[in-house]
Amino acid sequence: MRWPAFSQTTGYALKILSVLCSSEGAWKRSKDLSRETGIPSNYLSKILNQLGKHGLVVGRKGWGGGFRLGESATTSTILEVVEIFEGRVDLNTCVFGLSECDPDDPCSMHRYWKPVREAFRKVLLGVTIGDLCTSDSSPSAGEGAYQTEQKPDSTG
Repeated sequence: MRWPAFSQTTGYALKILSVLCSSEGAWKRSKDLSRETGIPSNYLSKILNQLGKHGLVVGRKGWGGGFRLGESATTSTILEVVEIFEGRVDLNTCVFGLSECDPDDPCSMHRYWKPVREAFRKVLLGVTIGDLCTSDSSPSAGEGAYQTEQKPDSTG
């Protein structure tokens, strides 16, 4: 995998989980999920199958059935979801893909790329699926939140 881009499948998985979050525990039919996400139904079922194997979604057949978030989903991090579809993610790879780039022998972009890599790691490890469920787009501290910029102090 070329860092930091992830596959379309991973993006779709996160989209599915986000839609299921917004359904607040209601069962969603795969037909409705496909329509809401724009994911072809045969592709959607393969992704739902993988998410189900990891306990992030549960499915129920029959009338009133469908899919909803699994019990462990809200505490799972974005990184956990990414690794289901991408395998182990190495966030220390060089932006140029150079195998010899490391802190002792850095490439020309190393010092510039380091803060981006650290911020990305913070997002992957600090944001949970539960954070996607909140209506507030800026989760509070302690709930897997991260901050990309500091807001100015309005008291001064």
